[in-house]
Amino acid sequence: MENIDLINSFSEFKDDKSIDRVTLMSILEEVFRAALKRKFGSDENFDIIINPDKGDLEIWRNRVVVADGMSEDDNEEIELAEARKIEPDFEIGEDVSEEVKLFQLGRRAILALRQNLISKIYEHDSTNIFKHFKELEGDLYSAEVHHIKHNAIILLDDEGNELVLPKSEQIRSDFFRKGESVRGIIKSVELRGNKPVILLSRTAPGFLTKLFEQEIPEVFDGLITIEGVARIPGEKAKIAVDSYDDRIDPVGACVGMKGSRIHGIVRELGNENIDVINYTKNTQLFIARALSPAKIVSMDIVEEPVEGKKGRVNVFLKPEEVSRAIGRGGVNIRLASELTGFEIDVQREGVEDEDVELTEFSDEIEGWIIQEFKNIGLDTAKSVLDKDVDELVKRTDLEEETILDVQRVLREEFES
Repeated sequence: MENIDLINSFSEFKDDKSIDRVTLMSILEEVFRAALKRKFGSDENFDIIINPDKGDLEIWRNRVVVADGMSEDDNEEIELAEARKIEPDFEIGEDVSEEVKLFQLGRRAILALRQNLISKIYEHDSTNIFKHFKELEGDLYSAEVHHIKHNAIILLDDEGNELVLPKSEQIRSDFFRKGESVRGIIKSVELRGNKPVILLSRTAPGFLTKLFEQEIPEVFDGLITIEGVARIPGEKAKIAVDSYDDRIDPVGACVGMKGSRIHGIVRELGNENIDVINYTKNTQLFIARALSPAKIVSMDIVEEPVEGKKGRVNVFLKPEEVSRAIGRGGVNIRLASELTGFEIDVQREGVEDEDVELTEFSDEIEGWIIQEFKNIGLDTAKSVLDKDVDELVKRTDLEEETILDVQRVLREEFES
């Protein structure tokens, strides 16, 4: 194989990878020098001249002429008789430059050289892809469904780059077909071996933030800022917004007339119910807004958040508001807690003296069982006793036997 043939053999491959001229020359020289070092023991006395635009490649070995029988290193020295076969008038001590053809390296060396060349180009391409997507972490991105697996969807973008949307990063109601366009945020980019692995997410809070930035012009322009997001993907989300311009109603601007602006976001998220609330630095007011639609009577902040640790607050509500504050399955209070940074303990305002908080029975009733009742707004003994067993079985994850046992314990408290 001639030198030029090797260049031509991968020129089309090189063009597909869009490698610039300077980088290509660097890769070529690195690969050929490695091959020369394996063949001759050193590459220091070789000149490699590359012109990738034309496909030209020349390799020249430089040696010093020594007297016949005096050569100690055939790679760096050439005896006079051999030198004069190249040029008859060479003398001892002069430098000789001799072109090396690829066939002199041997067939196996040429095959290894070509494989190494392709590997280096792939490696360079992977590194560039990694750097490109690493800068896009947290950004909104679209790609097309290429292959559907049981635990992930493989996507391809317009450049043919592969992205992975794991099952854990999909909204529960997500259903995609091959060829369909999918939006998400780039959650992480890692190099595994020499291959970049790009993970897309549709469940991260940042996805909701980026959708607001794209769909709401005032958010995109910075007139409205997003101060916090809490999500249970595909079910419910709370997002706190603020504006430094008193003329702009941040909630109204985000929701739009009859929900016109937020409708596209809700649809994208599988009909996720989104509560948009006004952010405020007034902690008590912010907690009250976060617990919407429940109306708060009063609250007592027990502990402020410190160094990533949540604070604690006791919130007092009228009995009929408790279930609204907690929400179905505890969703509303969970999101409010995540958004505000406080562990929220909901308590009934004006509970009768003879009634007893469920937490008072923690010695006799396991904590997780008490929590099941609190999740549906029942946090006192009488509130549990007033409910029918069949209703409690439907609304909680508790067995009938467990509920009957709890009611027995509570009833004994009042009988005593």
